[in-house]
Amino acid sequence: VQLQASGGGLVQAGGSLRLSCVVSGRTFISYNMGWFRQAPGKEREFVSVIFWSGATYHADSVKGRFTISRDNAKNTVYLQMNSLKPEDTAVYYCAARPRENREPPTTTLGYDYWGQGTQVTVSS
Repeated sequence: VQLQASGGGLVQAGGSLRLSCVVSGRTFISYNMGWFRQAPGKEREFVSVIFWSGATYHADSVKGRFTISRDNAKNTVYLQMNSLKPEDTAVYYCAARPRENREPPTTTLGYDYWGQGTQVTVSS
């Protein structure tokens, strides 16, 4: 399984970006998909997850501003980020979680496969 994230860039505070993550393989529909981010000097932190059922969950820090979605026909998961803040600056990673993974979906252990990351920089 390979994950390819894209869509990062430089944006002013209050702006928007949409990240995409394309997943190789035929079992995408069965994966739960997550987004994490890592700022310099900080640990990787959970952002959002979308389950195979379509249910979603977001970290409190992004709730109401970020939306995660998926297109199973395109093997792609998206993260729409609105009202961006300088504290959202980080490398964003997508990750895939097989159903048999029983670790909490808000932790890095809850995911078996990771993309390479895409940089998001929000200027004030």
